[in-house]
Amino acid sequence: MNVVYLSGGVGGAKLLDGLAEIIPAGELTAVVNTGDDFVHWGLTICPDLDTVMYNLAGLSDPGQGWGIVGDTFTAYERMSRISGPQWFQLGDQDLATHIYRTKAMADGATLSQATSQLMQGNGIDHRILPMSDDWRQTVFLMTDGRELLFNEWFVRERTPRGIESIGYQGDSQPAPAVVPAVEAADLVIIGPSNPYVSIDTILSLDGVRDAVSHKPVVAVSPIVGGQAVKGPLAWMLPLLDRRDPSPAAIVDHYGGIVDAIVVETGDSAGLGVPTLESATIMGNRDDRVRLAGEIMNWAGQLV
Repeated sequence: MNVVYLSGGVGGAKLLDGLAEIIPAGELTAVVNTGDDFVHWGLTICPDLDTVMYNLAGLSDPGQGWGIVGDTFTAYERMSRISGPQWFQLGDQDLATHIYRTKAMADGATLSQATSQLMQGNGIDHRILPMSDDWRQTVFLMTDGRELLFNEWFVRERTPRGIESIGYQGDSQPAPAVVPAVEAADLVIIGPSNPYVSIDTILSLDGVRDAVSHKPVVAVSPIVGGQAVKGPLAWMLPLLDRRDPSPAAIVDHYGGIVDAIVVETGDSAGLGVPTLESATIMGNRDDRVRLAGEIMNWAGQLV
């Protein structure tokens, strides 16, 4: 079964790691949000792609969910001494990723090509695609009139709630392999990522939502017991969708493209689509593989 997986960062990367363990190489394609990408210290930073890569390579820091486990921050500390406080941390090993990517793209590689090279260099044989090869950044219009890029809002400003709307700037073309991958898929899985800042960004690209809408789609709820597993989603849903946080709100948010949903045990109330209840919080790698197996076994009956 050919599977396309739509992913953001931490939560999406964990489940992708489980899926990558049980789905053969060549049958799994991940399309990863790049709306968080930005330039820092002159380097092209792709937070969600890197979180996916470090998880699949077994390098991710399990405590914080991003970066490389055991990394040091000597360069970051030195930069802070030279130029003042730095609002975005880059680890020393992590810097190698950003330097490699920036150099590859300066030499003419697309982001897709640079991503493929990085994945291969980290021993990852599944196909991991950036959603776009061009800049397509998530932008927050704040009630005070400011426009903030995602990491300015999320990291520098620490997720202020005065959001007027969320939009995008840059090119709306998906990376060349994205729509063909969806069209060739037997199943699309939407990971337990924040819909507003991870999945919507992918679906906003030309042709992507339409291609996904013609496939069986299983979403994994990022809401558990009325709370977000991680991040600000629990208060974003009431603010932006006027809905209490729940799996039903997630289904409704995606506007009819979701055919089935995976939820935490006990969270299936009010859902109008086929539902799998499971333990969806992935505390360790065994949880990731178990949940991935349950989803694939169940989804096989829906396709």
